[in-house]
Amino acid sequence: MPNLKEVRVRIGSVISTQQITKAMKMVSASKLRRAQTAIQQLRPYTLKLSAVIDNLNASLEGEIELPLATVRPVQHLAVVVITSDKGLCGGFNANLIKTARRLIQNFHDQTGGKGICTVIPVGKKGLDFFRKSGHRIDDRFVGLMSHPSFDQSSALGSALMNDFLVGTYDSVQLVYSEFKNPVVQYYRTHNFLPMVQEAEKSGSLQSNTDYILEPNASQIIAELIPAYLRLSLHRAILDTNASEHGARMTSMDKATENAGELLKGLKLQYNRARQAAITTEITEIVGGAAALAG
Repeated sequence: MPNLKEVRVRIGSVISTQQITKAMKMVSASKLRRAQTAIQQLRPYTLKLSAVIDNLNASLEGEIELPLATVRPVQHLAVVVITSDKGLCGGFNANLIKTARRLIQNFHDQTGGKGICTVIPVGKKGLDFFRKSGHRIDDRFVGLMSHPSFDQSSALGSALMNDFLVGTYDSVQLVYSEFKNPVVQYYRTHNFLPMVQEAEKSGSLQSNTDYILEPNASQIIAELIPAYLRLSLHRAILDTNASEHGARMTSMDKATENAGELLKGLKLQYNRARQAAITTEITEIVGGAAALAG
């Protein structure tokens, strides 16, 4: 059985750790409220803009060529992996990386290992993993997750669209976490480019609205589609940001509970050791007194 000093040191260490995890939980809860508000405000606008583009595409019936929707054989794939910059959030980053690796493996299987894949990490955890694993990396946007903003998301979206148009990439896929609630996150892959609307995927693309287009359809499409793509990318980043804080808050809450359970066991162990020491001392005193009396 460890002595009293060792148990006291361990109790002090567990108390310090519990205070840290409790503080981190409170910080994550505060950040989560802001991140949750941001994504909840953005989602309705993104969905409405997507519906407008769906109806507009259906009403034009292929009259206008859409360069950002051009489908070509995929020889060079770009995978945008949106992870966090920091750890201590359970299996959050590991699940995102696992989803990205599965996507990359499927691409290599489909191309017989001849295709080229470039990983574009948005977050230091993704950069660290894929750099060590020897993947081809584009690290221009790694610091974006520290303080997500639409300007930074827009810059990344513009770069991806430009690379797609000039033929650097034949397809761009997003790997991100969709925020449901602080406990539940869904790890998603999303086809960013070439752009395919949800209604077109389901085969239900039809026009429900008769639009009057001013000044002309070409100019409107040229403005709307890049704006929608930048917005959808920003939504994925905000979703992941909220998911990160939710995962960290949950993880730190569990760590605090575990520290409490460990503390109970250590205090029980300390009390038992102290009682054993007291009993030993009493026994020695009684034995000494008996020896003197004899």
